[in-house]
Amino acid sequence: MGRNLWVSRPLFILGNSRVGMKPSLNERIREIAVRVAEENGLEFVHAQIAGTSKNLTISIFIDKPGGVTHEDCANVSRVLDDILEVEDFIPSAYLLEVSSPGIERGLYSRKDFEKFVGSLAKVKTGIAINGQRNFRGRINAVEEDEIVFDDKTSGTIRFSYSAVVKANLEVDLNEELKRSEKRKTESEKQ
Repeated sequence: MGRNLWVSRPLFILGNSRVGMKPSLNERIREIAVRVAEENGLEFVHAQIAGTSKNLTISIFIDKPGGVTHEDCANVSRVLDDILEVEDFIPSAYLLEVSSPGIERGLYSRKDFEKFVGSLAKVKTGIAINGQRNFRGRINAVEEDEIVFDDKTSGTIRFSYSAVVKANLEVDLNEELKRSEKRKTESEKQ
C-alpha cells in the first residue's frame, strides 16, 4: 500500500517561514541565481523551470542597464552550472539557459512595475475590471499596492498588483526609432 507523504512528518508554520520543509527546486535555483547575478553586478529577473523530469530546462533571465552581453550570460552560466553540479540537488539531467529577458520582458514583481513606469505594457488580470481582463497601454504609476494604468480601450484604470496574472512590456516603436537614430548619429560623430 502506498504511503501518504503529506502526513509523513509534521509541518510547523511560523509567520512566513516554513520550518521543517526543504525549499522547493524552484526556490533553491532562484536563491542561487539571485546570488550569482548580484555577485556579477547584474539584476536577476526571473527563473523558469520547464519540461519533464527526464527533459528539464532551467532558464535564468538577467539584466543590467544598457542590456546584458553574451559574456555576461556566459559568465553567469558557468558559475551557476558549477554551483548546481557541486550542490547536486537536481534529480535529473538538465539544460541550463541564461539570457536577457528581451525587449518585451515579463514584469514579475511590483518593483518591475515601478521600474518601468511610463513604459508600454500588456497586463492580464485574474479578475475582470470594468468587464475587462486584458489591458494594453502605459504604466502610469504604482501607488502602494495599486497599479495606475492608461489602457488603450478603457482609459485610466487602477488595479491591485495582486490581481495581475501576467504582464510584460511592449515595444514602443517610436521610442525604438528615436534610440536607433541617436545611436546612428553618435556613431557618425566618431
